[in-house]
Amino acid sequence: MDETSVQNRPARRSAAAPTRREVYEAGVRRRSNRIALISTISVVLAIVVLLPLSPGWDAVQRAFFNGRVFVATFPGLLDAFLLNVMIFAWSAPLIAVTGLAIALCRDTRAPALFPLRLFGIAYTDIFRGLPVVLVIYIIGFGVPGLGLPRPWNSPYIWGTLALVLVYSAYVAEVIRSGIDSIHQSQRSAAVSLGLSDQDTMRFVVLPQAIRNVVPANMNLFIALQKDVALLSFIGPVEIFRQAGVYKSLYANFTPYVGAALIFLALTVPATRYADYLMNKQNRARR
Repeated sequence: MDETSVQNRPARRSAAAPTRREVYEAGVRRRSNRIALISTISVVLAIVVLLPLSPGWDAVQRAFFNGRVFVATFPGLLDAFLLNVMIFAWSAPLIAVTGLAIALCRDTRAPALFPLRLFGIAYTDIFRGLPVVLVIYIIGFGVPGLGLPRPWNSPYIWGTLALVLVYSAYVAEVIRSGIDSIHQSQRSAAVSLGLSDQDTMRFVVLPQAIRNVVPANMNLFIALQKDVALLSFIGPVEIFRQAGVYKSLYANFTPYVGAALIFLALTVPATRYADYLMNKQNRARR
């Protein structure tokens, strides 16, 4: 072993050792984690101990947390939830395609296509400004009122259309924000390589824009899964309506708690995954 490597060994060892600042920050993190854990346990214990001591707890427990009713109704709620999943499954692709088309309309820069841009602006302004349930009522009851023959008077068709119209406006704005986030130099470089405006959008801008807005659109699709329950107002017996049927049958609110647990079992992992994607994207930008 030569003399130079022997002399450099202490230097490398000292470089690997944590600095005083790193030691201090690690201690602060450990202290913060302990405090957070203690405060969380204290709040949970307070709820568990104090809530049953409230005067109306027995009545609330019978009305919302009845084990017998939960066991009897939960399988039926799961079956009804399959309809929610089906409506979501055929609505999500339609929303993605329509939202992309509206975003491209809003981003068009050719003077001859200005009517398309005007249409995109009007579309997003109108359907972002209307409550989802109001659009469902107007389309779900209004269109079948025209006396259309089967199957064109189906609430599944017009309820899906209402969801697509509203959520496409939100998805379009998210995609447009992703398009606007791509620096103009990217377009200029594509033009300098001889790409047309259409090819620049297709091969340069859109791939980057869509990748940037995946976390935001994930949150929108999580909201869509929950808003499918609003279609129960126009007829489909999905999980929310089925819970209402069971509530009337058993004179008990426990089926709503069961429906809430089913929604949480789906939306909480999806929300955590969306947060993971956002954090990953933020770390990549640093």
